[in-house]
Amino acid sequence: MTQAASTQAAAPSKAGAAVHATADQSRSAWLAWVLMGAAAVLVLLGLGVGSTGVEPVWTMLADPVAAQIVWDIRAPRTLGAWAAGALLGLAGAVAQGLFRNPLADPFLLGSAAGASLAVAVTLVGLGVSPFAAAWVVRLGLTGAAFVGAVAAVLLTLALARGVQHTFRLLLAGVVVGMVLGALTALVTLMEPAVLQAMQAFMLGSTGFVGWSSWIIMASVGAVCVAAAWALAKVLDGLSLGEATAQSLGLPLGPLRAALVAVIALATGAAVAQTGLIAFVGLAAPHLVRAVVKTTHARLVWLSSLMGGLLLLAADLLARGLLAPQEIPVGVLTAVLGGGYLLWLMHRKMA
Repeated sequence: MTQAASTQAAAPSKAGAAVHATADQSRSAWLAWVLMGAAAVLVLLGLGVGSTGVEPVWTMLADPVAAQIVWDIRAPRTLGAWAAGALLGLAGAVAQGLFRNPLADPFLLGSAAGASLAVAVTLVGLGVSPFAAAWVVRLGLTGAAFVGAVAAVLLTLALARGVQHTFRLLLAGVVVGMVLGALTALVTLMEPAVLQAMQAFMLGSTGFVGWSSWIIMASVGAVCVAAAWALAKVLDGLSLGEATAQSLGLPLGPLRAALVAVIALATGAAVAQTGLIAFVGLAAPHLVRAVVKTTHARLVWLSSLMGGLLLLAADLLARGLLAPQEIPVGVLTAVLGGGYLLWLMHRKMA
C-alpha cells in the first residue's frame, strides 16, 4: 500500500475518533448538568425535611425560630451529605482506576476502616465527642483519619504485594478492614463515655455535620478533585496496562503515591465528619460509566457529582422514611449498595 493510500485509509478512522470524542464530551457535559440540577432540587427538598416530615421551606423561613433551624441544622447537614458523597465518589473512581479493578472502593481497600480506627483512638485519647463542632476538633479528626487511611492502604498493598493480583488485593483489603474494625470496637469499649457516640459514627450519620464540617469537606474535596484531575493521564495509562503506562515515561512510583494520598485524604475527610458510609464510592463510578464512556479527567468530576447525589438522596430517605425516627444513612446505603453489588456481580457472571 502506498503512503498516499495509507493516509487516505487513516483519515476516516481519525475523523470517526474525533466524532466519538465530541459525542462523549457532549454526553459528559449533559450528565454533569443533570447531576447538578438534581442535586440542587434535593438540597432545596432537604431544607424542608425534619422530624415531622416534609415542610415548605418558604413557610419555615417566615418564622425566626424555624429559620434558625433551617440555616444552623438542616442546611449544613444537607450540604454536608452532598460533600461527603462527592468525596467518596471521587475516592472510588480513583481507586478503581489506580488498581484497575471495578470492585475497588475505599471500604474494600481498608482505608475507611483505618480512618475510623484513627478517629476512635483520637476521640478516646483526647476525651472528645464526634458530635463536637469546634474547628480544632473537626480538623484534628480529619488529620487523624487521613493518617489512618494512608496506613491502612499501605498495609493492604504490603499484604497483597502490590496491585498486580486482583484477588489477592481484595482479599488483603477485606482482612485489613476486618482487623481494623475489630480494633476500633475494642478501643471504643475501653471508654464507655464515647461508646454511644461512636455507635452512631460506626453506623454512618450526617446528624453531627455542622458548618465547620461542611467547609472542611468542601475544601478537601476541591483539593482532591484538582489533584485527581491533574493525575488523570496516569489513570488513563494504567487502564491500558502496566507496560503501556511505563512506556509513556510516567514515574509510576511517585504518581501512585500521590493517587493513594488522594484516596486517603478524600476518604479520611468524609469518614471523620460522617462516619462509615458504605458503597457510595463503589456505585458512583459504575453509574457514570453506564451512562457515558469517558476518560478519567471527566470521570473523576462526574463520579464526585454522582456520589454527592447518591448520598444526598440516601440521607433524605433516612431522615424522612420513618420520621420522626431516623435511619442511620450508613445502614441504608449498605442495604441499597449491597443489593446493587449483588446485581452487578450477577450481571458480570451471566
